[in-house]
Amino acid sequence: MTLEIYRMPGHLIRRLHQKSTQVFQQRMRQAGHDITPVQFAAMEALRGAPGIDQAQLAHLIAYDRATIGGVIERLENRGLVQRAANPRDRRARLVSLTPAGAGLIEDLLPVVEGLQADILADLTTAERKALCRLMARTLAMPEDGTEEDGP
Repeated sequence: MTLEIYRMPGHLIRRLHQKSTQVFQQRMRQAGHDITPVQFAAMEALRGAPGIDQAQLAHLIAYDRATIGGVIERLENRGLVQRAANPRDRRARLVSLTPAGAGLIEDLLPVVEGLQADILADLTTAERKALCRLMARTLAMPEDGTEEDGP
């Protein structure tokens, strides 16, 4: 029996997200690291944009501004990021990687790059590229992977 939800993009996206998260967590454990996909995304964004504030970080990784503070706090408690007051806006906290965080992200990049094919293991290389291109287009992201401002 085939259920209608198996043809619905929302259901398929949710299931693919579950698979992606499971593969990520499994590979991180195998590599001896305890880090979540959101924590990795935050650290990778900080590698490319050090010293941004938490709101900018949330925007860069498409994460909720209200809960990014908890992600940053957990990374800070592990000595991977540091926060400092913004001299131009006392309400904003500037975030950057610590040397330990920068070293960790360098160690994690090959692991994360390696697991990408596992997420879509049943697809050919051409199919993976096509799916990623279509997903980026659906999210209004340009080919280079940066996110444009939304509606």
